[in-house]
Amino acid sequence: MKQVIQNFKTGDLYVDEVPAPSISKGTVLVENKFSLISAGTERSTVSVGKASLIGKAKQRPDLVAQVLQNIKKEGLKATIDKVKTKLDSLKALGYSTSGIVTASMDTNGIFKPGDRVACAGQDYASHSEVVSIPQNLVAKIPDNVSFEEASFTTLGAIALQGVRQANPKLGENVCVIGLGLLGQITCQLLKANGCNVFGIDLSKDLVRISAENGAEKAMLRNDDNLISAIDNFTNGYGFDSVIITAAAPTNDPIELSAEITKKKGKVIVVGAVKMDIPRDPHFYRKELELKLSCSYGPGRYDVNYEELGQDYPFGYVRWTEQRNMGAFLDLISKKAINLEPLITHVFDIQEAEKAYDIVLGKVKEAHLGILLKYKENTSKGLTKFELGTNEIKDLNVGFIGAGSFAQSYLIPNVKSNKGSLDTVVTTKGITAKNVGDKFGFNSASSNSEDIYSNEKINTIFIATPHNSHANYTIKGFESNKHVFVEKPLAMDYEELEKVKIAYEQSKSKLMVGFNRRFSPLAKEIKKRFDGAEESLVVNIRVNAGFIPKDHWTQLEEVGGGRIVGEMCHFIDLMQYFTDAKPISVFADCINSSNSQLKTDDNICVIVKFSDGSMGNLTYLANGDKSLPKEQIEVFGAGKVGIINDFRSGVFHNGNKAEKLKMTGKGHKQEVQAFLDALTLNQESPISFQSIYNTTLVTFKIQDSLRTGLPQNLDI
Repeated sequence: MKQVIQNFKTGDLYVDEVPAPSISKGTVLVENKFSLISAGTERSTVSVGKASLIGKAKQRPDLVAQVLQNIKKEGLKATIDKVKTKLDSLKALGYSTSGIVTASMDTNGIFKPGDRVACAGQDYASHSEVVSIPQNLVAKIPDNVSFEEASFTTLGAIALQGVRQANPKLGENVCVIGLGLLGQITCQLLKANGCNVFGIDLSKDLVRISAENGAEKAMLRNDDNLISAIDNFTNGYGFDSVIITAAAPTNDPIELSAEITKKKGKVIVVGAVKMDIPRDPHFYRKELELKLSCSYGPGRYDVNYEELGQDYPFGYVRWTEQRNMGAFLDLISKKAINLEPLITHVFDIQEAEKAYDIVLGKVKEAHLGILLKYKENTSKGLTKFELGTNEIKDLNVGFIGAGSFAQSYLIPNVKSNKGSLDTVVTTKGITAKNVGDKFGFNSASSNSEDIYSNEKINTIFIATPHNSHANYTIKGFESNKHVFVEKPLAMDYEELEKVKIAYEQSKSKLMVGFNRRFSPLAKEIKKRFDGAEESLVVNIRVNAGFIPKDHWTQLEEVGGGRIVGEMCHFIDLMQYFTDAKPISVFADCINSSNSQLKTDDNICVIVKFSDGSMGNLTYLANGDKSLPKEQIEVFGAGKVGIINDFRSGVFHNGNKAEKLKMTGKGHKQEVQAFLDALTLNQESPISFQSIYNTTLVTFKIQDSLRTGLPQNLDI
């Protein structure tokens, strides 16, 4: 299918053929008919991509801070590699489309093939022939509303949410500052609400369009008569509310809004403007209320709502993102909103570059609503694209999932060792195409069946969200393919048992991404304790850092939480050092009334092993980032081995301390060990029983927290 793409590294913008996206539970597959270019938002997005590295840093100081913090945590080289991976990516543009449903897996059974729908969401409702949209970001189009009109729905929902924040009453005087597309729609919404609307902008054309289609009066910002005209319009009282829909780097919209708002009035910020709030004379003396409007409405930035399809109760949250979308479509249907005068250009998708030349000012043309049009295309539903004809080696590898982790630690190490890269699969075709081109895969796809059905692929690497690991692994065994799956192996007891049965019925080898045991420091310390026929005590302290509850790794149904998703690393490391089976586990966590904390992110775990060894894990999310993340201590036989964040180590023996200068967490070594095992037809570097034990312990940790009791492992 065709899609508008920007290379974030070079800034180049173009239309390319990429695999169509896949459909999954809770999503709706839609063939686009029209999509709207939101000139203000997309101009800003594209400009960041076109900026130099220094320019990008100036525009995103928050990301610079993350990079500096990452250097402290992981070192300069690892951070540089991560940054390169992030920069060398393709960005999807657009967030407001309309089209026809071709398939739906929405959990409510609302959408059917053939339904006419409007779609919303950055990275979802993109400028592409086919889109896969979460169910709460789709709304049905009334019969008398055209696809052209419906493509404005996302922007209409944003404008509607801004108006709702102002809560205007019939007959009130309301000013809209900024008469771009968002401002024009806002003026019409206010007019439909029975308000007296005054518009302000820097452009004569936009002032004229607003005066003709929504505002009772509209004027230029630099008109000398502006303030006196406002006094006459409001009878000297000032506006009941001012809605700022401008995008401006200066503080002028904020300062002007305060000046022209009545005493105890409201200022609503919808657009991206500078917000240095001057206390005097107006905000303080008038007791003005300042409110921000969050995009399409309630549900925005809530993973549970937008990605997992969990709606808010109608009686408690009347207007969500989706309900705002539906309300805007109803207003179009009732002719309360007229979008026709706002459409200035329509381009076919293959001419999108011309459209962006206008948006970016390369071509000087007055513009407002620019639409991209999509024609019938028999190839738009293709999920697989051939990219190359590289040599197929004995180890021919397919990747399912190719996020930043896979691109940084897995794919390069497969390529540099003994494997050939055959097919890469991601849910978004644009990502598959980018990764495929970057690393030299022979094909890119959005459908995992293209890997399982390919008899030439004998090894699969799985680096997808945690809740898909078990199913993908089982399908790999059933397809007679060796499997490397990132941790965790499974999310619960049932999945683990299914994996075990599938493994025992197959001849495939399995590897889970427990990389730390392959690190140079872990291997060296393990060697120093070899032959010590004595129980060990392994102390592990992890200063993991805070992760919000709504992060995907914390969601039980997606990431499984940090016990299952991260602590498994350290249970595996205990098994590695002790060479023994875990037989019991006890865990306890903090108590806290802080609703932002996930209490089991701050936990102490004691694991008893079959040879009498003990493992103590203290996993913390409430510490300070300046403390190194991980410290491992191994005690036994009169010796002590210490690993300091996998950057250095110390071995104590015979009243002497020997410094160990080794770095790395073992990512390269684990991939190499797995591929070596396949090449030499040896056992997998980690036995299935050990992998099973580690996964089982994480479930028992959860059981111990629930019951407050030690848990025995029947292994």
